Amino acid sequence: MAEDICFLTKESLIIKPPKKSPLLWRMTVLVFATVFGVYICSICLKQISIQTMTRFQSIKNIEWPLHNNKLLENSYRHYPMPKTFSRAECACNPVRFFAILSMQRSGSGWFESLLNSHKNVSSNGEIFSVRHRRESISSIVQTLDKVYSLDWYSSASKNECSAATGFKWMLNQGLMEHHSEIVQYFNRRGVSAIFLFRRNLLRRLVSVLANSYDRYAKLLNGTHKSHVHSEQEADTLAKYKPTINCTNLITDLKEMEMATAKALEYFNSTRHMIVYYEDINRSKLKVVQEFLGLPRMKLTSRQVKIHNGSLSDHIKNWEDVQKTLLGTPYEEFLRLGY
Repeated sequence: MAEDICFLTKESLIIKPPKKSPLLWRMTVLVFATVFGVYICSICLKQISIQTMTRFQSIKNIEWPLHNNKLLENSYRHYPMPKTFSRAECACNPVRFFAILSMQRSGSGWFESLLNSHKNVSSNGEIFSVRHRRESISSIVQTLDKVYSLDWYSSASKNECSAATGFKWMLNQGLMEHHSEIVQYFNRRGVSAIFLFRRNLLRRLVSVLANSYDRYAKLLNGTHKSHVHSEQEADTLAKYKPTINCTNLITDLKEMEMATAKALEYFNSTRHMIVYYEDINRSKLKVVQEFLGLPRMKLTSRQVKIHNGSLSDHIKNWEDVQKTLLGTPYEEFLRLGY
């Protein structure tokens, strides 16, 4: 027995692998590792791309579906019973509620004047420019209720036989701060939202700076006008060329994009459509009228555009602005019209 034990050498205890080629095993392990690595990388890249798209997606690339307007649901047909007057024979005519959601100097005044040229539309202006009306969600709701009951009076009111009534609301007038409650209100009351934006944010910035300057300069015979109705008045205001702060220009443009993208995200669950200032023409206005369930009419406005022609004619430090935007995602603003 002892002799048998002595014959159990170190070599006899080693378990030898099969005589198959070790190259086959190595290749199998390598292929498995490669496939697994590619799978892991694909998942990581997909997550990174989604995060990047979410973070940097701009308003230029967002396309939101236009809700079905052929047959407006009953929830968007209203029969208000105002306290301040009687709708008389028009009491049986339905009214659609709307709000124009926009930013200052995006053409909302011109767009609203076009809507108000329709004999059945009452768009009541920028009602939340008055601070106390937007101090809290309760004051906002109280104001909205008054507008949509037709008890809000303005120069645009066509109360008895209105087919659509609303107003324009700037993003910085309590709209974003109370967006959750306002979305609930819109959906509960059947309010349709019309987003109005500018594609060329550089032109919007020029308009903002020029309008801000005229508040103090009062170039039109000592009066300030945000909108004009003659070529002479437009030419007078256009003579002022603002100097743009190029240090903050990229940041300012990004903030405008993010504000509009957030608004679209917040109000996506409402019945809405998007209109770009640059696209407003007769065919687009027909789509807007269809969206509001209106009989089609030719819409007109007395307002005259102030900053016509090339942007280089309206910016004092044009060369600096060019250098700042060349090679950036905003370079196209240097060439876009309107």
